[in-house]
Parts: sequence; structure tokens; C-alpha cells
Amino acid sequence: MYHILIKTITYRPTSFLCGWLWLLYCLHVPGCVWGLDGGGEGACRLEAKPVSGSVYRAGDVVIGGLFPIHVEAPLPEQEFRSIKGNSTCTMFNQRAYRWLQTMIFAVEEINRDPALLPNLTLGFLASDTCRSEGTTLGAALAMVTGKETSVVGTECGTTPEVPVIIGDARSSASMVVAQTLGPFDLPMVSYFATCACLSDTWRYPSFFRTVPSDAFQARGMAKLLRQLGWVWVGLVSEDGDYGKFGVQVLLQELQGSGVCVAYSELPSKRKIRHIADTIRGSTARVVVAFVGFALMEEVVRQNITDKQWIASEAWVTFSTIAAPKNLPSLAGTIGFALKKAEIPGLGPFLTRLHPDGDYQKSDPFLRELWEEMFVCSLGVYPSLTLPSRRQCTGSEGESQYADVSQLRASYNVYKAVYAIAYAIQDMMACRPGDGVFNGGQCPDIRKLQPSQIVHYLRGVNFSTPVGESFHFDMNGDPPASYDIINWHVTPEGTAEFVQVPVSVCSADCSPGTRRAVQKGRPVCCFDCLSCAEGEISNTTGSVECIRCPERFWSNPDRTACIPQLVDFLSYSDTMGVILSVISVSGATLTAGALATFLYHRHTALVKANNSELSFLLLLSLKLCFLCALVFIGRPKPWTCMLRHTLFGISFVFCISCLLSRTVVVLVAFRATLPGENLMRYFSPTQQRMGISLCTLIQVLICVLWLALAPPRPAERRGREGRGPRVVLECEVGSVVGFSLVLGYIGLLASLCLLLAFLARKLPDNFNEAKFITFSMLIFCSVWISFIPAYVSSPGKYTVAVEIFAILASSFGLLFCLFAPKCFIILLRPERNTKKHMMSK
Repeated sequence: MYHILIKTITYRPTSFLCGWLWLLYCLHVPGCVWGLDGGGEGACRLEAKPVSGSVYRAGDVVIGGLFPIHVEAPLPEQEFRSIKGNSTCTMFNQRAYRWLQTMIFAVEEINRDPALLPNLTLGFLASDTCRSEGTTLGAALAMVTGKETSVVGTECGTTPEVPVIIGDARSSASMVVAQTLGPFDLPMVSYFATCACLSDTWRYPSFFRTVPSDAFQARGMAKLLRQLGWVWVGLVSEDGDYGKFGVQVLLQELQGSGVCVAYSELPSKRKIRHIADTIRGSTARVVVAFVGFALMEEVVRQNITDKQWIASEAWVTFSTIAAPKNLPSLAGTIGFALKKAEIPGLGPFLTRLHPDGDYQKSDPFLRELWEEMFVCSLGVYPSLTLPSRRQCTGSEGESQYADVSQLRASYNVYKAVYAIAYAIQDMMACRPGDGVFNGGQCPDIRKLQPSQIVHYLRGVNFSTPVGESFHFDMNGDPPASYDIINWHVTPEGTAEFVQVPVSVCSADCSPGTRRAVQKGRPVCCFDCLSCAEGEISNTTGSVECIRCPERFWSNPDRTACIPQLVDFLSYSDTMGVILSVISVSGATLTAGALATFLYHRHTALVKANNSELSFLLLLSLKLCFLCALVFIGRPKPWTCMLRHTLFGISFVFCISCLLSRTVVVLVAFRATLPGENLMRYFSPTQQRMGISLCTLIQVLICVLWLALAPPRPAERRGREGRGPRVVLECEVGSVVGFSLVLGYIGLLASLCLLLAFLARKLPDNFNEAKFITFSMLIFCSVWISFIPAYVSSPGKYTVAVEIFAILASSFGLLFCLFAPKCFIILLRPERNTKKHMMSK
């Protein structure tokens, strides 16, 4: 660190920036001494060298660079009684040294380009920050105030030595430097500070970076966890602004995403073992880590091997953590890495260094780099300095330092240098009068002001030499781009593909079920409940079930909506087939009886039973049997109208014939008075007229019914077996019309039964009354029983009950009236004579 002695704190306006920065340096850096000096009025005097080295090259514009070449800073001087001797940082970081060399490579590449910055040479001043906030701030202030040992009077002007700084690598250090330099509009372009807090332009107005903000990484992590189904995770972070803000942003992104956090821990030296125990004991198999080496060492020590690690960009490509000894615990780690790029020419540039060359004179880190790369010593007495190391020969081979296959942070350093170069190019392109400062003035390239660089950095938009488009947004952030990295262990040189691990509190609900959150537990802990009838879930892990649309119903597994069953009596149903066969059989038997009567129409039995009425009665019975077929099949408008009207007219026709026959028999045997000739009123003509009149009344009722409110197809919701169904039926249209049709049939049947009962005592050989009585009793019994059965039968069974009533009553009439006669005609022909019929 530096020790500074200042004569006075009274500054002229021209020396305000320099003096104030010197004072800030003295206030922020432990061990800084300031007081009176006799060297002259307003003299600023540098009394000591920095704790660690720096690399410098002059130029028209000098770019500063902050790199953690070492990762451990010396303990600060706390007593402030004397000027402490020079101290050195320890633990050399080859990775950070490669970043520094990338900056030098980019500067030299730009200087060789005649088109980018013609007639202007870039220089650089890169310092070691020792990975400490104090030393980082001290190095930054030293860059800005200059490297001269004494600056007197107005020479301490308003133009800083370094007008722009590339760095720092750490978010915490970047925040300290940016807050200190921000009021003076001194721009910083960080290459590895990812804390989302640094996007706050109010607190850090002159801060830029070429590395994406952690806000983008957190958003990507949340999507990755959800995509892989890892909804039960643990979070751990390092004790710093990077880890704290990283976890905070990730927790915000996880809200409402369905991912639950089992624990969130912030490591410290005293808590690392406790956090490792928490990781081991948790049921969360996935751990998102914004941490560094210390916790990973404890995880490896405890041999925790059943966890899937999600790494932040800070350590996913860190070779020290990915050492072979750590792979049993960390193999399979998945993480977001900064975008990789290939920088042409960087590999040879890195290997140009040699400890015996001229580079060692200008680079204080080269000697230590060589010793660390090849584990040897360049000292004269290796046994005294590094007793465990051999003497370096200077001809050692290649090392990991020169590996350019994973250029990520190095590429961000490369882009930072080019962003500054393109900002200067835009300044050089400014025309006097068209500038944006003080009445159209353009910047003076030889005396650049920090605020001018800030303005032009905000507007840069260019393509890097590797072809990537680059610019800063309104927060100073670059476009976000990541590579997904997965650590594979391949002992034989081949990749091994393993199953994706599962990390859940509760297993996902299968299709057909939904989640029900367990009371008092996180939303990721739930039970699985089956969907209700009529609802489905067709995806795994459904939060709620979906109701099926109209005319659809859930299948038994509740995984799909299927069309509801359409219920009607069809010819393909077993019941429909049986009823069709019975109907056709009845019509066939009726046709057989009609053929028998027609063939034997000249016999005594057929003549005695009024052959004409018998033919009409058999014809009407045949229509009754066939009308049952109209009730089978999908209801249609014409079938609905036909089935009820055909049924009503056929049965009225049948009963009218039967009624006419009963009246004729009754009148013939009741006319006992001499001279009475009642039969003249019941001649065949009058009988035909009576039958026609009775039938015509039913025809008129049916016509009015069809004209005013005809039967029509309709759908009714029913339920049978495993679920609801759509019942297709024929609505009667007009209940009055349907009632009149049935009522008229019932009236004729009752009248026929009454007359047949009155004729029950006529002579046996001529008495059809008892057969008519039996047939009417069967007819009436069937239709009286039909009413409750019709009302209580569901779905297609309603139609089946109606068909059964039609067929039962028709068979009753057929068998009671014609079976005895056909038996005599076909099997007892000796009884089919006039003599036998007149014997009684």
C-alpha cells in the first residue's frame, strides 16, 4: 500500500480533483500517513511503493486495469505511528494473470489496427488488487492520481493519469471503487463483477461491465430448475455482496415458479460445517451454490456424494474446484458459465513470456508465474527459499496457464478494452460545433475527461474481432449470454450419460389426479387426489382438474374427455335384436294364420267366424307386430311421428274389428223375439263402415296431434353404469295428443271387454266371446302394467317396455283368437263341418 504525506489540505480549484482523490486514498487505505511537508506550497508527495506490483506502458490514453494477481493481501498497519516497510501479497493466481495478459494483448492489437484509432496509441497501467477491498481501492486511487513521487502546485490538475479503469473482478471491491470514483464520473468497466446491485445507476452512475448481471443468471437458473423438474432445492451463498444479492435475486425469480426452497444458508468460517450438515440431512437433492472453495472443501471432506450441484458462473469453470479429488462429490455439476470465445492469436501471445527475456524487467509477476506454473524455483538458493522445489531450467514445457480452450472472463476483458477503444473512436469522429459538451465542443483526445468517456461508453455499439455484436444498455449491462456447463467424469476418455436426478418434496401427481397442498408445508409438498367425475388432468403434476366440455365425460382413469355414450335402442343391441326377431316372428305367424284362413275360406269354421272380419283382424294384427320395428333405431323426426301414429291407428283398427265381431255375435244370439231382424243393421257393409268410422276418429286425433305438436327427437341426460350418457328419445310433443291416442284405444278395448263378458254364456261351438274376453283381459293387463314400467324405466329401456307392451298385447290377441281355429283347421279337420258346429 502507499504512504502519502500532504502539506496542506487547502486546494485551489484547478487542483481540487487531484487533492481530493489523494485525501480519499489516505482515508480508505489503512497505513496511510498524511501531514505537513516542507517541500513547497501545495506539494503532494508519495512516500512509499504499493504493496504489490503493476505493469505499465505509456500511451496517449492510458487504460487502468485491476486484477487479483494474488488472492491474499498482507495485514494492514493499524497503529499509524510509522511508515511500514513494503509488504507483499501471496498465493499467485494464474487465471487472473491470464486476464491481465489478455488486456495487454487487446491493447497491442488495437494499436496495430490503423483503422480503429489512427494517430493515437493506447497505454495501460495494470495493478494487482490482492483480492481485497482495501488494496483494490488503493490501487484504483493510485492509478487516478498518478505514479509520480511528487506533484507540486497546479501540476496536480483536473486531468487524472488514468481516465478509465477496467475492473474489478469481484463485486464487493467493484462496489467500493465505484462508489468512491462515481462522484468524479470516473468510469469503470468490470469484466467479472456480476452482482445485480451494480445495475443501480443512481448509486453507480459511471459503472459498466462486459459480464451479464446475476439477474439474468437467476432467471436462467429458475427456468432450468423448472424445466428439469427440480422443485425442491437448497440455496447456499458466500458471505459477500455477490452471494447475498445472487441468492436474493434467485429467490425473487423462484416466487410463483413452483420451485420450493428447502433451506437458504450463508456460509461463514464458523458455519461451514453446520451448512454441510444441513446439505447432507436435507431431502433436497439439488443445491444451488453461489459459493467458493471453502464450502466445497467441507463437502468433499464429509463425502457428500448424493447431491446435484447447480453452480454459478463464479466457480463452474474454476479448475481448482474441479480438481480430481473433488469429483466424487461434485461430478455431474451443472452451471451457467460465461460465454466462451476463441480469440485468435492469444495462445501464442501467452506463451511468448520467458523469465530470461526482457519481459521480466517490465513485469514483476513473471518470475512468480514461472515458479507456480512449473513448480520450480528461479532463486539462486532454492534450498533456502523454496526447499521443496527444484531449480527451474528455463526450458520447461507448456502449462495450464496457456490453455485458451475456455476463454470466458478473458473474453470479457478483451471486450472491455475494445469498448473503451470504440468510445474513443466516437470521440475522434466528433466535429467541432456538433459536440455534446459546452456549446457543441468536442473532447480533447490528449486530455480526456472521465465524464466524456462515460458519455461515449453509453453509446458504443460495435462488433468484436470474433464477430459478436456488443453494446451497453441503460444500466451499463451487456446483452446476456451463457453456456450451460456439465461436469462429466470420463476415466476412459468416453462420455457417460446418467439419469437426471430427482429432487422433490412430493412425487409429481400422475395424470388423472391433482395436487392438494399439505397444510402448514411449502407448496412443493402435496398429496395427489383423483379428479372428480366429469373432470380430467392429462399432464403430470397438474394443480387442478379440468371439467370436460358439453357432451363429453371423463374416462375411468380421469385422463381424457371422451364423448358421452349415446343411448338408444338400436338394431345392434342384444335387446333390439331380440325384440326385432319377436316382432318379425309375430308378423310371420299372423301371415301364416291369414294364409290358412284364406286357403280354407270355404270351410264351415271360416265362414262361421265371418271370414271378412277375420281377414281384417289378421291384417291389423300384422300391422301391430310390424309397428314395433319403427320403435327400434336412432330417433329421427319421421320415425318419431310414425311410431306413435302407426301404433295408435293399428291398434284401433284391430280393436275396431274385434269390437264389430263381438257385437255381431252378441246381437245374433240375443235377438230372440219373433219378427226381430236386428242383423239387418249389422250387415258386412255396416260392419265395414263401423270399423272405418272408429279408425277414422283415431286418424283425426293423430292428424291434429302431428299438426299442432308432433313428436320429435330429443336428448335427455341419463346415467347408467360407469357414467352419464345422452339418451336419445322421441318426445311426445303434446301430452294431450298422446293421452287421447292411448285413451281412445283404452275406451274401445274396455267396451270390447264389456260386450265379450255379456256374451260369455252363448253356446260353446259358436261362442268366441270367452276368447275375446281372455284376449281383452290380457290386452288391458299389459297396458295397465305398461304405465308404471314405462315411467320408471331408464334410457333405452323405456322404448323396450313400450315395444314389449305392443308385442305382448298383439300375441295375446293372436293366440286367443286364432290359435284354437288354426288347430281345428289344420289338425282336426273332422270338426271343421257344419254338422259338428250345429250339433249343439
